Amino acid sequence: MKVIISLLSNAGILVGLISMLGLILQKKSADDVIKGTAKTIIGFLIFNIGSAAIGVTLTNFNTMFQKGFGITGVVTQVEAATALAQGKFGTIVAIVMVIGFAMNLFFARFTPFKNIFLTGQHSLYFACVLTLVLKACNVNNTVTIIVGGTLLGFSAAALPGLCQRYMRKITGNDSLALGHYNHLAYAFSGFLGSKVGNPEHSTENFKFPKWLSIFRDFTMCVAVVMVIVFYVAAFAAGKTVVDGLAKGVDWLVFPLLQGLQFAAAMYVLITGVRMFISEITAAFVAISEKYIPNSRPAVDCPSVFPFAPTAVILGFISAYAAGLVSMGVMIAMKSPIVMIPSASIAFFSGGTAGVFGNSTGGWKGCIAGSFVAGVLLVSLPLMLYPVFAHLGIVGASFPNVDYNIIGTLLYKITQFIQSVIH
Repeated sequence: MKVIISLLSNAGILVGLISMLGLILQKKSADDVIKGTAKTIIGFLIFNIGSAAIGVTLTNFNTMFQKGFGITGVVTQVEAATALAQGKFGTIVAIVMVIGFAMNLFFARFTPFKNIFLTGQHSLYFACVLTLVLKACNVNNTVTIIVGGTLLGFSAAALPGLCQRYMRKITGNDSLALGHYNHLAYAFSGFLGSKVGNPEHSTENFKFPKWLSIFRDFTMCVAVVMVIVFYVAAFAAGKTVVDGLAKGVDWLVFPLLQGLQFAAAMYVLITGVRMFISEITAAFVAISEKYIPNSRPAVDCPSVFPFAPTAVILGFISAYAAGLVSMGVMIAMKSPIVMIPSASIAFFSGGTAGVFGNSTGGWKGCIAGSFVAGVLLVSLPLMLYPVFAHLGIVGASFPNVDYNIIGTLLYKITQFIQSVIH
């Protein structure tokens, strides 16, 4: 069981196994199977390297920003909340995740929901949320595993379908689905974009003045924007705080290096995405045709970044601004719980919402869709945080929109059933 859990919780191995199975079913030669599997895993590992490097730089940014502006509260960082949840209910969470993957295949085979969710880490996060909600209602372990696993599997198969009409516009085909549990936010961003803007006014068609020609290069655009953002946070935090993070690097040089490192990590991330997506899509054909007809792989949100990289940056800025506005509202209203927006969540989720909004509404859709997503990522965790706090899960929260909406519905329904029974 431990080996199976370790394999299924590692997204790189999971997509590699899927790729290998697809190549074998296509009766490819041993060389092709080995190369295709290896390239899929390596591409995903390259993607993870980029993601990890981005996470490190954004963690430093969060620290400088929080210290600089004197903000304390609950961090909307899913990894931190997951670590707390696993410390409390690690075994149950793992079994829910495994059952969830099996149920995903079942629903994809026997229902109209044909998506196979391959973003393993997000299955783990969602398994944590479902487990915590059910345990907060004092549901026993067996029922928690059955209900949690079934709901996880159904969500994995069905929720990507909400985004598919927009995925077709973004990618130009129907072979790939999005596997990232902010589907409700991304679908709404696509819908909102169609109401506020024009897809012909795409962020990727911006005509920069001659002196801004460097922004036509995606890597340079990211580098310049992020260097500016890091300097704002660094000056607000001051020399002492920055020195504590810089580890010997001069405090005035540290923001420059962090911004450039972010740009380099972004380049690595997109390179890895392009590599593993091309392999997994090709290998998936056989599985779809032979065993789960018309199914499609649902992969992580950076899979859409190469299609509108400028929208990713604009979406990140808009979503993070929305998070700060939401936090300010909480402070002004003297909320007992103040959610602090995470720069990394704003980047990945806000950037993805920006791509969806841009696909239907151009730059206006990008800004509007990602702004709404940013508000939801910070405000929705307020619904479940008190529930999790009773279990000792404090100081961090699960920001993703799908987690909070489905988790809250599950909590209310479970409480209602228990009140009827008792």
